[in-house]
Amino acid sequence: MPFSQRVDPLPFHDICSFMTGVPALVRFVVRGLLAMPQVRRQVPMPRGRALIECARRQERQYGQTAMLTIYSEDHRLHHGAAELYRGRLVPCFEMPARAEQVLDRVKAAGLGAVVAPDPLDRAALARVHAEDYLAFLETAWDEWQALGETGDALPYAWPATGLRRDVPPEHIDGKLGFYSIDAAVPITAGTWRAITSSAACALTGARQIVEGAASAFALCRPPGHHAGARAMGGFCYLNNAAIAAQYLRDNGAGRVAILDVDYHHGNGTQSIFYDRGDVFFASLHGDPAVEYPFFLGHADERGEGDGLGANRNFPLPWGTSGADYLSALDAALADIAAFAPDMVVVSLGVDTFAEDPISHFKLHGPDFAEIGRRVAGLGRRTLFVMEGGYAVADIGANVAHVLTGFAGA
Repeated sequence: MPFSQRVDPLPFHDICSFMTGVPALVRFVVRGLLAMPQVRRQVPMPRGRALIECARRQERQYGQTAMLTIYSEDHRLHHGAAELYRGRLVPCFEMPARAEQVLDRVKAAGLGAVVAPDPLDRAALARVHAEDYLAFLETAWDEWQALGETGDALPYAWPATGLRRDVPPEHIDGKLGFYSIDAAVPITAGTWRAITSSAACALTGARQIVEGAASAFALCRPPGHHAGARAMGGFCYLNNAAIAAQYLRDNGAGRVAILDVDYHHGNGTQSIFYDRGDVFFASLHGDPAVEYPFFLGHADERGEGDGLGANRNFPLPWGTSGADYLSALDAALADIAAFAPDMVVVSLGVDTFAEDPISHFKLHGPDFAEIGRRVAGLGRRTLFVMEGGYAVADIGANVAHVLTGFAGA
């Protein structure tokens, strides 16, 4: 039977669209069909152009469905009662409702399927975090309970300048301070389960990227970018973005860039990769002269050793507008483009929002959508990893703005 009697490209296009839900793939297949001489003879060029335009329209209309969201209900197991803030114990700003608001808005936006993470590969955690630190996190609650305590475990003494850090303490009170940078990291009965499931979300998203997905969203909670290789801080215990970036490196990406758009500097991520040239880190954040984490995030921190030049900080003043923020973002994206990464990880904090209770920037919904569009302009496979954002009623909309801006670019 002649080829022209076996296939008609237009029904073929419709069937592919229905079955795959990936119009970009359909367009690729249709282009291939139209390149074949027997199909060119069958389909007049005006009709062929209409066919390609049909695929383009579908891509614009449905392209957002390609972004998978990875989410675990285990995050609810971690709900600290209080944190130390400006000398007072206050209810934790970082709470389960944050993730639930984001999930609801991501679903409403129709970005795509929401799936549970793969089982955790603990070895992937050890590629970023020290084994003694992981052991501390896993056993801290049991050690705390052994003292007869029932409330959250919180540090109160730290090895400040002049004190020794070469001999880890054996008592849990000492360990809590030794392995932390502040008192915004309550440990509860469910913390270990929650933080490992959060890391598993990031790893599952990274696997999706390695396997060819253009983008994915790891809805991580608790967040991670303040956690160093051997320290927790700022609501963060395991550095999800760093764990994902290392996974990408270990699975084929020669170079990875991390873009941190959280209001607070990603001190943990910077410290993990500071002496490495294979992972570029760029952060836009409140000036550490007046903003947490205070002791990292200055513009002159450019990396060291092999990592010299692979670290870029953009400290911005209180009151930074959307326009000024986007100007700094353009500079960060230009640096990332010059680095030429194979894949990109975005530490997605939306505490740059004008109404965030613990931040001082002035971004609004359209600014977040523009962030997504400009990140898409890099043209790289991209994993978004959830970080901060504490205006609970608005966090979901702001995250959805970024993701839909990216997906629709």
